[in-house]
Amino acid sequence: MSDPNNPYGQPQDGGYGYPQQPAGQPGPQPGYGYPQQGAYPPPGPGGYTGDPNAPYGYDAYGRPLSDKSKVVAGVLQLLVGGLGIGRFYTGDVGMGLAQLFTCGGCGVWSLIDGILFLTSNDRTDSQGRILHG
Repeated sequence: MSDPNNPYGQPQDGGYGYPQQPAGQPGPQPGYGYPQQGAYPPPGPGGYTGDPNAPYGYDAYGRPLSDKSKVVAGVLQLLVGGLGIGRFYTGDVGMGLAQLFTCGGCGVWSLIDGILFLTSNDRTDSQGRILHG
């Protein structure tokens, strides 16, 4: 005999195609997922995480943030980039010395570098952390 409310003759499973959870069996546990993922979501961008690899927090893509600012690095590069000050600020001593000895590539290298510091979102400091700002 068929159910008049079920014209297709298939047994109903409890609603919307999902089987009902049998009584007494545990459901999904909190913290399920990757081992480093906790039960609570990580703090937002710039929030303190307690992680020694990211003492200044993470950006929106999960990359660790630096304590250095990309705006400060860009302005230093534009104003005194011939001396490599913007590169020294971010901790790139080798590039800073190269800009110092070449006068910032006769001004062209320091100008392009300053613009890239201000517009790029993937500039890093000497530890590989993303510049904030």
